[in-house]
Amino acid sequence: MRKMGLRILGLFSTLFVASSAFAQEAASNENDVAINKALAAALAIGVAAFGGALGQGRAAAAALEGVARNPNAADKLQTPLLLSLALIESLVIYALLISAGWVGPLG
Repeated sequence: MRKMGLRILGLFSTLFVASSAFAQEAASNENDVAINKALAAALAIGVAAFGGALGQGRAAAAALEGVARNPNAADKLQTPLLLSLALIESLVIYALLISAGWVGPLG
């Protein structure tokens, strides 16, 4: 009985989704395209900033854990840590430039 209910639900949900997809107009105006570009750029920079923040947090946590385990290694860990943080940040800035290129001048 449960399988039959799931099959019926799957059939009707497919029919409802397909009918709404075919009901959409074919033409879109320039404002819709600009809004979609802005949303795509915002999503891209949001994901890049989130990933960069996670990467920087993990890198700093690993470096601090290494220093906590071996305080004498602090000098050897500082330069690679700063270099990796700069590279992570440059990737986030690169994503910002790419997303700004998608949108172009607004207004």
